[in-house]
Order: sequence, then C-alpha cells, then structure tokens
Amino acid sequence: MRSACYLPKLLVYGAAQFAPFEGDALMTDRIIDFLAERRREGRDNGPCLVVDLDVVRDNYLGFARALPDTRVFYAVKANPAPEVLSLLASLGSCFDTASVVEIEQALAAGASADRISYGNTIKKERDVARAFEMGIRLFAVDSEAEVEKIARVAPGSKVFCRILCDGSGAEWPLSRKFGCAPEMAGAVLEHAHRLGLNAYGISFHVGSQQTDPRKWDGALQSAATIFRDLAERGINLQMVNLGGGFPTKYLKNVPAVKSYGNAIFRALSKHFGNRIPETIIEPGRGMVGNAGMIEAEVILISQKSKSDTEMRWVYLDIGKFNGLAETMDEMIRYPIRTPVDGSPVAPCVIAGPTCDSVDVLYEKQPYDLPISLEIGAKVLIEGAGAYTTTYSAIGFNGFPPLETFVI
Repeated sequence: MRSACYLPKLLVYGAAQFAPFEGDALMTDRIIDFLAERRREGRDNGPCLVVDLDVVRDNYLGFARALPDTRVFYAVKANPAPEVLSLLASLGSCFDTASVVEIEQALAAGASADRISYGNTIKKERDVARAFEMGIRLFAVDSEAEVEKIARVAPGSKVFCRILCDGSGAEWPLSRKFGCAPEMAGAVLEHAHRLGLNAYGISFHVGSQQTDPRKWDGALQSAATIFRDLAERGINLQMVNLGGGFPTKYLKNVPAVKSYGNAIFRALSKHFGNRIPETIIEPGRGMVGNAGMIEAEVILISQKSKSDTEMRWVYLDIGKFNGLAETMDEMIRYPIRTPVDGSPVAPCVIAGPTCDSVDVLYEKQPYDLPISLEIGAKVLIEGAGAYTTTYSAIGFNGFPPLETFVI
C-alpha cells in the first residue's frame, strides 16, 4: 500500500511544474500521477476532485489508534462517494447519517443497520419511520417535539440528546442551529424515557475544523453533569457522542489526531472518573479532507481599474457553487499550488466562474499568487476531500457538478 507522502523539492505534473506549498501541504504521488495521465489523454475539460483511498485508510486507522475504546461513526455528509463508504465499511467503521438517502448509501456500502445512526436532529416523521423500517435504532434529538416523533414511529429506539457548544476555536463554528442548552437536555431525555424510548446518551459538536484539542473538556463537563442529574432520577445514560470537529491541514498546521485522543481521554477521566461511558466520534473532514485535491483552471486574470495596479482578480473555473462553499466568509482557506510557485508573488482576489456576485472566494484577506501566473494555467487546491462534492450545485449557470475520481 502506498500512503500519503510529502513531495520532493520540485514536482513535475504533465507539462507544468509545481513546487511544494509553503508549510509542506500534503499531496500524494498517486493523485499527481492520475492528473498527469488525465491531461495526457485530453480528459481535463473542467474542474475535478481526486480522492486517494490510501489516505482515507490511513486516517481511519489513525483515529482507531488514537481513541481505541471509541467507535468511529464516519460523517457521510463529508464525502459520500461509494468507494469511500465501502472502504470504511470494510475497515469496521460505523456511519453518522443525516437523511434516509445517506442511510441507504451506508447500507449499500456494506454497513449493517446497527452500525448507523440517524444523527440529524431535524427529521420528518415519515423519514424516522422509514429509517426504523430499515433497522435504524439510534437517533439524535434536541427537543421534546423530536422525541415525540421517534416515540410514535420508532418505538423502543435509543435516543441521544445534542447539547449546545459555543464552537470557539473552530474555523467553521456550529453553535446555534443544532442542540439545546445543557440544562434542558435532562428534561428532553426524561421525556424520551417516559415515552418508552431508551434515553441513551448525550452528544455535542465543538465546531468543524477545531484546532484546539482542549475544547472537548467543557462539553464533557456538561455531559457528566447531565449523567449525574439523570442518574438521580433513575435514568442511567450510557453513551457520549463526542461529535466531529477533527481538522485537516489547510494553510496552517493542526495538531495530530493523537493529541486529540490524549486530550479527550484526560477530559473523560477528569469528569467521569472510573465510570467512563461508551463513546463514539463522528469524523468527517478529519477522515477525508486531506485525501482529496481539486484540479482547476485559471480562466481570467484582470484588474478593476487602471489606477489599481496592485490588486489582480484571478478567476477560476470552480467557485462557491461548484464545490467551494466553505470559502463562505473566508472561513476555510485552501492551499493553492500553481505551476510557477517560487516566483515573485502579489496579492490577488480569487473568484469563481458564475454570474453571481457572491461567488468570490477570497477578498477580505487576499491570496498571494505568482505574478507570472497566466490564463489557462492549472492550479491544485489541496485539502479538498471533504464538503466539496456535496456542496456542488446541479447546473447553476449551466455548470455541471464537480466531477469526482476515487483512486
């Protein structure tokens, strides 16, 4: 098996040469070879994402080693490519799903129903019923109304209540839409217990691309308090869902997954003592982010006025509507390589190809790109394996969805 490797000083890619991005961002020789062959065959007619399964395998094994007593529930929404799901299913992964379709995808990949959770706290009752018919017995809630849906059509199921986290330290915070206040979670789970459901546990999410391993501590403190309060009422919770948030490397270095495992275990021991509950994690970005790279093309380089001699606008054939939605508010800043890296650079605005004015990727904090970059050049966008294809629009402005290859 060939695993991810750091590139040599100069990388030859078809007719172009790509020097390593500052900070040694991660690419794999398998992806580079694939893209070079695609260009030689004349198949590079638009932007594409290439995902290296060797990297996904390495990432899964890394999570398994870092948190050996914790079950991995891969967040299908990050990248639902059948090849990715099948690989993870064969490795023993479980799956966190957000819809009936994602449940069907996980089942088709070889996962049994007892390895799948319906982790969306916002579900139609008929979708809960369909999931129950397919054998799903583990559901997320954050309100009494959601509990009542499950009690009506999925009797006896396990439910876990998601609590709010502030998401501080995360590049993509998830602090408002999902979850209830910790002091409310006890009532939600007690209501589930009264209705005949299995009040199973607590979940939280410390924010996507969370770069501070210590952020699990406060959430686990809240979870332990809820465990104790419910135990006093005769309801014994069993599980803590530690959520996702595990990062991938973009422009900045991030802690190794081992650092997260150590910090989480310390927090569990601190707040639960020697009665540590069952735990699960829901990695998405951390599982597939660094496994994928997008090849795109420069379609225009221009300036907005003759007096503006410094700031160029660089337009790519991929933008927010073609897969780079996470550039919203410039929260995720992808490493971008060009064939002329290493030559003098200047700041530029980077924008997508559509006729929508919001399709600007980086303007508040411009990117430094080589002055010698030309129209028609291919660029490589790294760390793009997660939340790209699933954010790609179907036919907006006539552009096709982001093409994906899994190798």
